[in-house]
Amino acid sequence: MASTADVPEWGFWRADCLMPGVVDSVVGYAAHGVGRSIHRGLPSPHLTFVISFDEPVVTGWSVEEAAGRAATRVDVVAAGLHTEPAYVWQPPAQSGIQIAVHPTAARTVFGVPAAELSHRTFDGNDVGGPEITVLRNRLIENPDWAERFALVHRFLRDRVDRAADRPAVRTEVVEAWSWLVRHRGAGRISSLAEHVLLSPRQLNAVFTGELGVGPKRFNRLLRLQQAKQAIARRVARGESVGLADIAARCGFADQAHLTRDFASLVGTSPSRWLAEEISTLSADGYREPGAPPKRSSPPGGRRGTVVP
Repeated sequence: MASTADVPEWGFWRADCLMPGVVDSVVGYAAHGVGRSIHRGLPSPHLTFVISFDEPVVTGWSVEEAAGRAATRVDVVAAGLHTEPAYVWQPPAQSGIQIAVHPTAARTVFGVPAAELSHRTFDGNDVGGPEITVLRNRLIENPDWAERFALVHRFLRDRVDRAADRPAVRTEVVEAWSWLVRHRGAGRISSLAEHVLLSPRQLNAVFTGELGVGPKRFNRLLRLQQAKQAIARRVARGESVGLADIAARCGFADQAHLTRDFASLVGTSPSRWLAEEISTLSADGYREPGAPPKRSSPPGGRRGTVVP
């Protein structure tokens, strides 16, 4: 039987939504004793902004790349929209903050359009400038999660205040993004084009030019996120997943449609992804700032995804 010291610990702390239209979520995380593993990072309708407090984040676009010399190793991750999984090599101890940035706010947070970040992983210090290095150092020095979230808030507020001097995102793109989000991935692109007074071809060109993916692919990312969140909620509550019901609720034509999209975007089926992530999804939600990590023994004795 494993000793108490051998039992993995992990914790997640979620800040209140700081700035609607700029960030969707700010989540602190800490894990210890989880064992090295490869984690499958799913595509998302948000840009990824991760600040590591420990070892550099090691990523790749395949298991082999993430585990090899060609992997990207950075202390601060800035990544745009992508329609394939990214793979993260996780160390035994890790902590940091992950910020989900709305793609229309890329110019505000990073100073460049989301399209310039798409399908790549960048060093956030290079993209966002020296202020991000200063922020990371302050976050590491301050162990209190409430204070850490306050530092992130001040950093983002400063970015918003300074964004007035940068080129603005086209109004049609902002409205198209907002419309797609409101329709939760179920809106017809022809209806969207009529709404923003552009032809479907013009809409696709300006949307892709700013965000890096077209509206149709962005719809797929929205549906995937809803399905992933629905699965996570049901697992956390100890309920049956019920993929057919989730497909109907998340804008998919049927369960087969959900499975096809999941396999295309995630690289595996919903059931296999669930098996990979069951220990994380079974965690009892996010804690308030200042609450300690949960000590628990997940199925199989470890947290993380080992992808063959």
